[in-house]
Amino acid sequence: MLPRLIGCGPTRPVLLLLVPLLVAGCATTRPGAAPPTSAPAGSWSPTGSATPAQPEATGSPTARPAPSRTGLRYVFPVRSRKVGYHPTHSAYPGTDIFADCGEPVVAVTDGEILEVSRVDRFDPKGPRGPYNGGLSVSLLGDDGVRYYGSHLSVVADGVDAGVRVRAGQQLGLVGRTGNANNVCHLHFGISPPCPGRDGWWIRRGVVWPARYLDAWRRGVDREPAAEVRAWHRKHGCPPAPTSAN
Repeated sequence: MLPRLIGCGPTRPVLLLLVPLLVAGCATTRPGAAPPTSAPAGSWSPTGSATPAQPEATGSPTARPAPSRTGLRYVFPVRSRKVGYHPTHSAYPGTDIFADCGEPVVAVTDGEILEVSRVDRFDPKGPRGPYNGGLSVSLLGDDGVRYYGSHLSVVADGVDAGVRVRAGQQLGLVGRTGNANNVCHLHFGISPPCPGRDGWWIRRGVVWPARYLDAWRRGVDREPAAEVRAWHRKHGCPPAPTSAN
């Protein structure tokens, strides 16, 4: 018998010498197996429910910030080269962003203005809490999260309840109204909107903003929607404050 060449493709010939071989097939996958596909890390529905392909890592110091699932753009709330802030805040979650008075305060993402205060009603001798913020703006982002900035010196013209704004649009100027203790800064809070049952104790902030601010400052679109929804599922809309600071 003469040698004969058979193959499993144009580049892999097999030499048959004396013993005939039965070649069953040359497939590299199991019969009936589907070809490998790449799936997105997660998906997002209009109701805000996520269906990740893998659980998100939490608490890992090496974990990279999760990308925005809504595709929204996020920007740092103060447009200035000279800013500073602490990762913590007294008595409740929030962040004081220190910058010179008069620096622009901008919308952190696309959304709609919820509330505006253009009058400083804070009285050091009066009740603490309701008017601590002085001049302030509250924005409901398209991610369903409320973003609150207070102690402004000026609220920009045209920034009124119901007005649509875009990420980076100027909302006002850094100031020291309310209980800012004569220190120029922006108080920044993140919370659920709690429509119809809201109070200043929720609006001032319920989740720590620092890790989102860190990401936005680096140009990373990290969104707080999942953390805010988790907080809301656990706490609802508390009817009374835990602290008046």
